[in-house]
Amino acid sequence: MTENYSKLRQQAEAAFGKAQSQLFERQRAIEDLNSIVIARDEKTERLREARLAKELHDSVTSATKLTSKRARKS
Repeated sequence: MTENYSKLRQQAEAAFGKAQSQLFERQRAIEDLNSIVIARDEKTERLREARLAKELHDSVTSATKLTSKRARKS
């Protein structure tokens, strides 16, 4: 079925298509940025947890060493 539209209608359809494609591009860019932000936040959280675990391990180790040194001196 071939439909003949007026020139004004064709221009409106073209403008609408362009606006839609720009909207989709903008949404895709926003989604890409959001995924980058989410990935960065997840990595930051993993690094924070690793740092806290290391600090806890180091403090337990130093406390153990201090206790063993005191026990040897007594």
